[in-house]
Amino acid sequence: MTRRVVMLGVFNADTTYRAQRLPRMGETIMGTGFALGPGGKGSNQAVAAGRLGADVRFLTRLGRDDFAEMARAIWRGANVMPMVIEDADSHTGAALIFVEDGTRDNAIIVAPGAAARMTEADIETWGAEIDGAAVFLTGHEAPLAPVLAGLRRARAAGAATILNPAPATPLPKDALALCDYITPNESEAEALTGLPVASLDEARAAAARLREMGAGCVVMTLGARGVLFNDGAVSEVIPAVTAGDVVETTGAGDAFNGAFVAGLAEGRTPIEAARHGCVVAGISVTRPGAAASMPTAAEVAAFVEAQG
Repeated sequence: MTRRVVMLGVFNADTTYRAQRLPRMGETIMGTGFALGPGGKGSNQAVAAGRLGADVRFLTRLGRDDFAEMARAIWRGANVMPMVIEDADSHTGAALIFVEDGTRDNAIIVAPGAAARMTEADIETWGAEIDGAAVFLTGHEAPLAPVLAGLRRARAAGAATILNPAPATPLPKDALALCDYITPNESEAEALTGLPVASLDEARAAAARLREMGAGCVVMTLGARGVLFNDGAVSEVIPAVTAGDVVETTGAGDAFNGAFVAGLAEGRTPIEAARHGCVVAGISVTRPGAAASMPTAAEVAAFVEAQG
């Protein structure tokens, strides 16, 4: 039986624009596509874990608006239990996602709205949920004070604590000591350590530095190169998984994180959970959208079986 996963994070309504390039300041260009859908790193990760069968509780703030209803709808469809504080004085989060046609790379602006008003007092409100977690995941889209308070509470309750430090944000000196796992990408690892992460050797050095800074295990996502896993005893690069033509990379990191925590919750070893995350991320990039790209457990099982 899967154990409970509790996530503290942000929901955003994603407005995705496609074009050949970004416009310059003062310039208007014609786009090639538009979509509106559910997003936010924390919410995407919760949806990814929920679709894989994890018992997920998602902690956040929403406004009272149409985007809040969008959030509740995507969570219902993914079997995610929302633990929401409604904030009538703000709006539900929204994001502008630009996808470049030629490369399919993306750039994102986030306006988190009500979620940016989360406080340490909210952690007390959600205390019973956090105390019941086997795995607790949070990230940097939420304000730092409740993120750290959530990590402390989860650590005290005996949960495995995971920080996805996205977007990159400076941390207090002792913050990484609260993290059993940290899951940065290359740029986030650079920001946290001050070290370059252009090559695998540099990634290994940055991972070692993150462990020196207090993190228990570093699970660094490296895009097409895969994932670097370093728990002090094992340092291994897990190859990326190719599941078809790449359509969009927007949700890849969130797919990995959701699958990683779901794997831990169902009893996989950390390195097995990271391998599972690579499979799920590999499937997600063959589909458009963020939350919409997350595969189900049945889809993942069918892909793995087909690979032999």
